[in-house]
Amino acid sequence: MTHTFDPLDVVKLRPLTDRASGRPEIAVGLIDGPVFLTHPDLVGQNIQEIPRGIRGMCARANSAACLHGTFVAGSLCAQRGSAALSICPGCTLLVRPIYPEANPTVSGMPSAIPEELAEAILDCVDAGACVLNLSSTLTESSSRGSRNVGLALDYAASRGVIAVAAAGNEGLIGSSVITRHPAVIPVAACDLRGQPLSRTNLGRSIGQRGLMAPGIGIASLGTNGRPQTSGGTSTAAPFVTGTIALLWSEFPRADANRVRSAVLHAGSSRRRTITPPLLDAWAAYQTLSSAGAGGELE
Repeated sequence: MTHTFDPLDVVKLRPLTDRASGRPEIAVGLIDGPVFLTHPDLVGQNIQEIPRGIRGMCARANSAACLHGTFVAGSLCAQRGSAALSICPGCTLLVRPIYPEANPTVSGMPSAIPEELAEAILDCVDAGACVLNLSSTLTESSSRGSRNVGLALDYAASRGVIAVAAAGNEGLIGSSVITRHPAVIPVAACDLRGQPLSRTNLGRSIGQRGLMAPGIGIASLGTNGRPQTSGGTSTAAPFVTGTIALLWSEFPRADANRVRSAVLHAGSSRRRTITPPLLDAWAAYQTLSSAGAGGELE
């Protein structure tokens, strides 16, 4: 008998998406490629472009950057009933592209220089983002660039913004300036049985402060009239980002530390390996609900 695995069920997210769709006052900063904003399943959604640098709307619908940005945007905020996960369609999506459409991808993830990433983080925080979704391979690793990214992430943390970052798809053991930052939740990719993919990056900081989510065979919005299917840590990160957005929508007075703690520690106490535990979205919801965290909204 063939068993069909629902990606949302793998991380116990289905009960939460059945309960909630998010609230517009909860803004998600999408730091990625531009988005195909005229897609029928994105039209009418709460999407705002941050007018800085690259335009939020794709100029080349078939570019790698546009395909990547549109895929992640669909996972987060496409209309329910679409081909995408549509985890938090009621939330506001702040589109802040950093990947030019002419640039190729590296190991399935777009690349950017640290200064561009740092600037985008600051822009999203200043625009009111509550949570950031980052999927990036940095093309430079200078001390100045790394310092700029670190300072930007420090600023986000000081404003109560949670940063979620794809761990990377090089199959390496280690960390980056992004994933080792103490304010970041790194996300590794697993299959639909919860086993880590061979190509996902792992490491001490990822294992200690990260989570795992599905990163294989995930469907989302395409730009040619048909859905696209993809995998890797870029497809895994929105599971965590969307969960945080839904939790904050349900518990709007909970602070960042409490939401982060619920997501990271619910249903798991193992934090001594390089492999992070699987996200358990419903356990995180129950943790906040039982603690009366910030006043659940009905």
